[in-house]
Amino acid sequence: MRILLACEESQAVTIAFRKLGHDAYSCDTQPCSGGHPEWHIHGNVLDYLDRRWDMLIGFPPCTHLASSGARWFPEKIADGRQQAAVDFFMKLVNAPIPKIAVENPIGIMSTKYRKPDQIIQPYQFGDPFKKSTCLWLKGLPVLTHTDVVEPKLKQYICADGRIVTFSADYETGFRHKTGDKDRARRAKTYPGIAEAMAKAWG
Repeated sequence: MRILLACEESQAVTIAFRKLGHDAYSCDTQPCSGGHPEWHIHGNVLDYLDRRWDMLIGFPPCTHLASSGARWFPEKIADGRQQAAVDFFMKLVNAPIPKIAVENPIGIMSTKYRKPDQIIQPYQFGDPFKKSTCLWLKGLPVLTHTDVVEPKLKQYICADGRIVTFSADYETGFRHKTGDKDRARRAKTYPGIAEAMAKAWG
C-alpha cells in the first residue's frame, strides 16, 4: 500500500510499515529525524493529500487541542489558534483517502468532531508508560492490545510544549522527573504502538 504518515518527522510508524514492505512516507514541515530522508516529504501535508494514497495516519499537533492546556483555551480561542488547529485536524479526517487514522491526546476533538473510536495506552503494547492516546478511524479496525505490561511512568504534555514524566505510583502521588522542549521527542510514537499499527493496518 501507499501510506502517508502526516506530521511524523520521527518516522517511527513509517519505518514500521516499511519493514512490512509498504510504500510509506512521512511528511512534516520539519526535516525528519528517523534517518531516512528518502522516505520523507518535507512540507505541508495538506499539499499532498490528493496523491492517491491508500492510507493516511495523521498525528496533528495537539498544543491547542489537548485538555492538558485547557487553562490557555480562552486566549487561543480569541486569537484563532484553536480554530486553526481544529480545521487542520478535520482536513486530515476528511482527506480523500480510503483508510484513515488520526491520533491525538484527550482533548476538545471529542466534542468538536466526535468521540474517538479507541483510546490506547503505551503499556498495552509493551512500553511501560501511561499516555492516553485517542484514535479516530475510517476503514480501519481498532488495535488489539499486543503486550500488556505494568506501567512505570506517566507522561504529561504541557501547553508550552514540554513533556513531563512522573512516577505512575498513584499511592505516593506523581513526582516530576524530566522536562523536554524537543518537539520531535514529544511527538514520537512509542515502538510498540507503531508496530501494532503496521501489523494490524498493513
